[in-house]
Amino acid sequence: MPKLLSTIKPQIYDSAYLCEVSLGSPPQSLFLDFDTGSSDLWVFSSITDPYAVGRQKLYAPEKSKTARKINGASWKIKYGDGTSAYGDVYLDQINVGGIVVKSQAIEAAKNVSDRFTANAAQSGLLGLAFGSINTIRPAKQATFFDNVKGVLAEPLFTADLKKGAFGTYDFGYVDQKKKTSSITWTSVDNSQGFWEISSTGYAVGNKEFVKTSLDGIVDTGTTLLYLPDEIVQDYYRNVNGSTFSTIEGGWVFPCDNDNNPDFVFGIGARYRGRVPGSFINYANAVSQPGYCFGGIQSDVDLGFSILGDILLKSQFVVFDGGNVRVGFASKNV
Repeated sequence: MPKLLSTIKPQIYDSAYLCEVSLGSPPQSLFLDFDTGSSDLWVFSSITDPYAVGRQKLYAPEKSKTARKINGASWKIKYGDGTSAYGDVYLDQINVGGIVVKSQAIEAAKNVSDRFTANAAQSGLLGLAFGSINTIRPAKQATFFDNVKGVLAEPLFTADLKKGAFGTYDFGYVDQKKKTSSITWTSVDNSQGFWEISSTGYAVGNKEFVKTSLDGIVDTGTTLLYLPDEIVQDYYRNVNGSTFSTIEGGWVFPCDNDNNPDFVFGIGARYRGRVPGSFINYANAVSQPGYCFGGIQSDVDLGFSILGDILLKSQFVVFDGGNVRVGFASKNV
């Protein structure tokens, strides 16, 4: 049975992790953000408004011998950060890390938000959430993972994101060398189409573990870690010089802090995932010289918590589509 490995390249500040995929025949190579928080596979294309294109590589369905437009089909997606995209739908061949889907729904963008235009390296997203939230109308189309699940050795994929370095997504198997502990599993509530799990609590540094049920979506397409406001405040009470900046729109602290506490989260009764304090130093503040924007921020404006890349790059994470569960294991960071 096939196994698939796709190498991922981090962008500045680890704001996104991009994987190379090939579309069409002959193959057209693009770099996409693999996103477990959405279910659409969309790309910058030859039909994208020229004013919305930066220096992205484009998918040109008219140059592919295997492309076929789905007449009457369209898509429109809006993300939690306010960005959006819309366009037409084609069926075409896709190759990800050596596994080929002959007839994959490729959503060719007609227009995209400015923030996508500004990221020249990224040519789109490949959604890995559940197919129920795919936005293609009038009929939803199968996601890439749905299409390959049945031919993989195991119906799962793993994410091994890294801080400032190349990582990997593996499809169909668990690479035992990439983790340093056994996997602790937790069930997923996918009723809203997401990989939503419940954490059993948290701790700041080496302080006492606080038992509380914390529901959040495991989202490789979100950069930061968004948590309930009371947990965020508890964390930053322990960060020297931290303050909430209305100018920056979040918590900031002096960049020369070298002793920020780790953030610890619980899975099940025993597993304690540890996000190193150094990971919380996300990026330079835009308007406050000498200050850095924190990698942990409040979810108050979102309405739900998101376990994004700040947390995920500290862990080895398994997305098990067969048993509808997520697994966490420790790794070398």
